[in-house]
Amino acid sequence: MQSRLFFYLAYLNKPAWDTGISPPELLDFIKTHAPGRALDLGCGTGTNAITLAKSGWQVTGVDFTHRAIKIAKQKTQRNGIAVDFRLDDVRRLDSITDQFDLILDLGCFHSLVSSDHPKYIATVDRLLSPTGTYLLYVFFKNQAKSFGPGVTKEAIDSLLLRFELITRTDGTERWIRPSAWFSFRKRT
Repeated sequence: MQSRLFFYLAYLNKPAWDTGISPPELLDFIKTHAPGRALDLGCGTGTNAITLAKSGWQVTGVDFTHRAIKIAKQKTQRNGIAVDFRLDDVRRLDSITDQFDLILDLGCFHSLVSSDHPKYIATVDRLLSPTGTYLLYVFFKNQAKSFGPGVTKEAIDSLLLRFELITRTDGTERWIRPSAWFSFRKRT
């Protein structure tokens, strides 16, 4: 994972990725799916977990940055809603044994180093219900630089070993680099 120090320092201010606005892809998903249980991986300050909870979902949000979880809990108190926010590591999540109808990841997977992908993928597979949806947003690694966050085609291929692709929508992350929204379901 990127340095914990990087994320700690980022949450001393408002990180660029913390827009406070849920993306249209998530809002469209909410409109077309009945509420159920949702897991928000790398939930940050809870924007998307709160959006889901306001729409009737029972939500667990996980992040490894203490300050982000603290802010998320404060936001839920202000909004008068319940979300189970947990300080944890998305590569394991041993304390979570339930299965979820939606697993949401907006930028967590692409922040992991490739050697952590198998653990993360096994965790998502274990926690996704047989009829659930895994909704993933990633940006792709800059081909000119071998460092920094982003996924490769091989990382997406590793997801396809465990999950069936429902949809893929390509775009651009802040008009800088290629990105994509994926929705997956378990392979049967």
